[in-house]
Amino acid sequence: MSLPHAILTALLEKPSSGLELTRRFDKSIGYFWSATHQQIYRELGRLEADGQIRALPSEQPARGQKKSYEVLPAGRAELARWTAASQDPKPHRDVMLLRLRAAAVVGTAGLEADLRRHLDLHRLQLAEYQEIEQRDFPPGRDAPQDRLRHLVLRAGIDLETFWTQWLTHALEEFAELPGSEAV
Repeated sequence: MSLPHAILTALLEKPSSGLELTRRFDKSIGYFWSATHQQIYRELGRLEADGQIRALPSEQPARGQKKSYEVLPAGRAELARWTAASQDPKPHRDVMLLRLRAAAVVGTAGLEADLRRHLDLHRLQLAEYQEIEQRDFPPGRDAPQDRLRHLVLRAGIDLETFWTQWLTHALEEFAELPGSEAV
């Protein structure tokens, strides 16, 4: 149920076409809530049919024109309702953790190299988040909207910091394991 809310949030920040939304998802919201282009376009249709968004009037003929959307009062009310509602945390699911558990019974062949690859990927993501933080959140940028957006980015930074530390520790443990035979 969160994709429509992610779209409503993005459209309230800036009315956009479907293509612009998919690009914005790729550059910001997609860091913590991913969606394919098809999912976004399908959800735009649903939100429009439900009266939560509307296509902005175009000065040119509609054929071949990209439609830009804006949020209607019903969409804003739905987003406010959803934001205020209580929600329990979801259990964390991670394939790497499951693979490590499986390695305890079938052996560790190939896993160390993939742990190193994951560490490299998390380091790159951490560096990207830190670059965004320096660029977009200089000291003194204290408007409530900026503080909340920065809080979301800090969650990403903290998660990537956790993963880089945990993977470093996991690789240290691997260095002490005997070969790649079943434990």
